Amino acid sequence: MRCVPALLFLTLTASAHDMTTAVTWSREISRLVNRHCTGCHRDNGKAFPLTTFGEAHDRAPAIARAVLARRMPPFGAVKGFGDLRDDTSLTQEQIELFVKWVQMGAMEGDPSLGSKDPLPQPAPEPPAPTGTAWEVKGARTLDKPMTFKGITAVSIPSGASVRIVAQKPDGSVEPLIWFNAYDPKFARTWLFRKPTALPVGTRIVSSVPDGVTFSLLL
Repeated sequence: MRCVPALLFLTLTASAHDMTTAVTWSREISRLVNRHCTGCHRDNGKAFPLTTFGEAHDRAPAIARAVLARRMPPFGAVKGFGDLRDDTSLTQEQIELFVKWVQMGAMEGDPSLGSKDPLPQPAPEPPAPTGTAWEVKGARTLDKPMTFKGITAVSIPSGASVRIVAQKPDGSVEPLIWFNAYDPKFARTWLFRKPTALPVGTRIVSSVPDGVTFSLLL
C-alpha cells in the first residue's frame, strides 16, 4: 500500500511536466492541419472544414482516431512499404502529435502562434496514368522481364489489409504496396517513384490470396 502514494506522485509529476510541454492547436496542430488537411477540409471543400480551432476542437477525438488508423489523409497505402510517389500520409511523429494534443485536452494555446500560411489550393485531379494493365489474381509469375510504373486495386474487400510483394528468383523480396484498411472510394493508381524492373521468374504475391485482384501498370 505504501507504493500507491509514490506512484500517484510520479503520475502527477509526469502530468505536470506534460502540461508544460503541451501540444496545442496554435503551435503545432494548426500547421499540420493546414499542410495536410485543408485542401479538402475547408469551406466549400470536399469535406467539413477544419480551418479554425473551434472547428477542429469539436471533432478532436474523431481526428485522432482517423489519423491513428491512417484513414486520414487518405493516401491508402502504408508509408515506407514500397517506394511510392506523391505520398501524402503522415509520419509517425506527426500522428503522435495529434494523439498527444487530444490526450491533453485539445487545447488552443496562444492564438498569436497559429499558422499564418494561406490555405493550400485544392489539388487538381491528376490525369489517369496510361499504360497496359497486367492483372494479378492473388499471385502471378512473370514469364519475361517486365518494368512496371504503378499499381491499381481492381477488386479488394473494403477494409482489408493487403501486402503485395515481388519475390525475385534470387530469393530477394521487393515490397510494392501495402493497402491499409482499403477504402474503394479513394481508389487510384499508385505510382512508383521510379519504374520497377523485375526479371523473368519473379512472382508477384498478395498476402491475401483469395478474393484480391490488382493490376500492375506497364
